[in-house]
Amino acid sequence: MNETLKIAVFHNLPSGGAKRALYDHVKYLASSGHEVDVFVPETANESFLSLAELVNNFKVFPVKTGFLRSLIYSKLNPETPRNDLISLKELELAEKNIAMHINGGDYDVVLSEQDRFTMSPFLLKYIKIPSVYYCQQPLRNDKILEEVSNDIESPNFIRKKMKYRDLSNTFKIDIINARHAQYIVANSYFSRESILRTYGLNSFVSYLGIDTNIFKPLHLPSEDFVLSVGSCTPIKGYDFTIRSLSLINEQIRPEFIVVSNFSSKEWKSYIEQLANKLGVKLTILDLINDHELIKLYNKAKMIIYTPYLEPFGLIPIESMSCGTPVVAVKEGGVRETVLHNETGLLIDRDEKLFSQAILELLSDTDKSQKMSKNAISNVQNFWTIEHAGIRLLNHLNRAIDSYIS
Repeated sequence: MNETLKIAVFHNLPSGGAKRALYDHVKYLASSGHEVDVFVPETANESFLSLAELVNNFKVFPVKTGFLRSLIYSKLNPETPRNDLISLKELELAEKNIAMHINGGDYDVVLSEQDRFTMSPFLLKYIKIPSVYYCQQPLRNDKILEEVSNDIESPNFIRKKMKYRDLSNTFKIDIINARHAQYIVANSYFSRESILRTYGLNSFVSYLGIDTNIFKPLHLPSEDFVLSVGSCTPIKGYDFTIRSLSLINEQIRPEFIVVSNFSSKEWKSYIEQLANKLGVKLTILDLINDHELIKLYNKAKMIIYTPYLEPFGLIPIESMSCGTPVVAVKEGGVRETVLHNETGLLIDRDEKLFSQAILELLSDTDKSQKMSKNAISNVQNFWTIEHAGIRLLNHLNRAIDSYIS
């Protein structure tokens, strides 16, 4: 096993959990004495948790732009300007150029994250040295839901009202690129199974972690609200949360606060109307900084986590690290991070059952406080940035040892 590695890192991510996870991985690797250089196309988001502040060598590669033949990327990646979209041909050329630079750079191993346009990056086709592809998830149909209309009424809106665009070409690119990966790492066993179903490829689980120096208890008095964090889009399930909260007696019903890094205007309008109709006090905060977010984590009665089939989800771990228990729908990767009746509650996607779980923690202060202590201990023992970095480093070394040129 190599003691000190020279590592090339690639990503073309938007803002969000995957970028935060990569930031923490690079932070650990660089602080542990490894030489880390970062290569990105100019389409990568580096305004959110920029990797340039962590490494000595950070290189941005240009990507020619132009109208993308009215394809799907403004829907798939909301941060992308609608009239200034990349072409896949030019993106592949840019990532091929990045691979050539990395191949000639005397690196021990490449750590490749995903691509905001194709999920599995074109880079994987051109890397000629040991590499690890950290696959957060394969491309999902629910990632490409159309924007909502203004007259949504169905509680099963995500199933009944949304239409899918034809992304057969994008799915094909994702699969082809993934099959060039030498060594795939997943963020959960749920994601590992998704990778196997989608690509027919094996992968290894390397759980993520969070920076407990940032996400920590502040010993602030709790306030009368519950909190959710994530993009304000249908896949996060905020409408389910609103309907669940509406079943709680209005005299003890908490406020519902959502912290969002991106909001679909139509969906935001829909859930605001739904909350008003059902008598749920809703506040949506866009793009707040980490300092404000951590204060909210600490003040919340609990974190509500209801996304559809989230592959991993850093939010529950961030919450638990602050000492705030989680009430979550029992699906996706959260089943591997939240311990039922110990650090939170895992509930079937049923509004009545979910409202009862929320009410249970609201009314049982002793249980909530016990969960808080358990949650902090659980994170410190397994889910820190150091734990995650050691896990990843093990896979980087295994990829080097197993590489066949």
